[in-house]
Amino acid sequence: MRMAIRSRYRSIYYSTEAAPLAAFRVLFGIIIALSMLRFVAYGWVEKLYLSPVFHFTYLGFSWVQPLGIWTYGLFLLCFISAIGVALGYRYKLSTMVLFLSFTYIEAMDKTTYLNHYYFISIVALLLCFLPANATYSLDNKQGRSCERLIPKWTLLSIQAFIFIVYFYAGLAKLNSDWLFEAQPLSIWLTTKTDLPLIGQFFESTWVHYLFSWGGAIYDLTIPFLLVNKRTQKIAFVLVIAFHIMTRVLFPIGMFPWIMIIAATIFFPSKYHIAFLYRALPFLRPQDQSEKRKYLGSSKWLVTLIIASQIILPWRYLFYPGELFWHEQGFRFSWRVMLMEKQGYTTFRIVDKDTGESWTVQNEEFLSSFQEKQMAFQPDFILEYAHHLANHYKATEGRNISVYADSFVSLNGRTSKAFVDPTIDLITKSRNFQPIDWLLPFNDSIHGL
Repeated sequence: MRMAIRSRYRSIYYSTEAAPLAAFRVLFGIIIALSMLRFVAYGWVEKLYLSPVFHFTYLGFSWVQPLGIWTYGLFLLCFISAIGVALGYRYKLSTMVLFLSFTYIEAMDKTTYLNHYYFISIVALLLCFLPANATYSLDNKQGRSCERLIPKWTLLSIQAFIFIVYFYAGLAKLNSDWLFEAQPLSIWLTTKTDLPLIGQFFESTWVHYLFSWGGAIYDLTIPFLLVNKRTQKIAFVLVIAFHIMTRVLFPIGMFPWIMIIAATIFFPSKYHIAFLYRALPFLRPQDQSEKRKYLGSSKWLVTLIIASQIILPWRYLFYPGELFWHEQGFRFSWRVMLMEKQGYTTFRIVDKDTGESWTVQNEEFLSSFQEKQMAFQPDFILEYAHHLANHYKATEGRNISVYADSFVSLNGRTSKAFVDPTIDLITKSRNFQPIDWLLPFNDSIHGL
């Protein structure tokens, strides 16, 4: 009797229908496949990866480079694997290929970094260890997977990750620039006054503060509203409204649609079952009555991934100074659209042997997009300085020093000197140590 009760308890509290995870798999795969098509159709493969002669890399991943004309093949591979994920075909292989190909694409040039690209990579990595092909998949139809019940933690892991992304984005907005100066939204919104109907309001200061405070409150509360069954429907309406508004105002690609799709994972199974039944009739399980439990387990690997997303955003605490100025720990921490930073950086080359000096024409080495991003990001500036030294040594046999004259404006502040112009950047190494060659910010941004 006790065994029967215990079995029933575990069935109720530790297992759940596979449909929500399957629906998420389908929508996620489709949106990534569309993203690949969009990237190629807009000519961004050529513009971002093939045309530039130099590419900014992540520390430790300088070996990740574009593959020439075969870069198109990489995008095709990512597209095919995304379709494989959506259909649940050879699911384990498809998810691994999707994660590796998409992450490789984004690592080819650090200039293209966006939070939602990082989001996609983490979701793809999680899916590698989750039974999202348990139902409504080709694997299911072909007998490679036939579970209807999956461990509840597999569903909760995706929900937990989305919760972290929203909540950490909200915590990051609790800073003095965002809340008390309405920055950088006041800068961005005043450029949108030509929008029909709503554009006329964007010159008003109260609207800037409304959007700033509203954005912080939204990010901090929406995960709790999505988790609560009583508020899920209104929360989903808010998700749609918020992300459509951001899509109208800002050129952030597929991110709004990705987050709208992600929010559906919180809904009860009945909605996902109804969606799958109508949208994918060719993938309907043959035996609807059988409910086999998923026996595989990757709980500790998934737990490690989720834990990394909780811990990694706090690494900025190890670096002194203003985060928005030196940016050490800024990426990979769900700090979404928090700053407007513009810069102008030129490089002085000095031949150590002859004393000859000259100023580099950045357009000879960088695309306009790369130069814009390099001008205000310290790790870009240092990597580019080393590239210049290597270039002149390889092509002209020169032994040179590289100095930067850099001025940066942060969140509407007056432009100020950024890099110490007396320091030879070649003497500084790329590493995880605190940067000691930037000039002080001489201002304060209070908050997390």
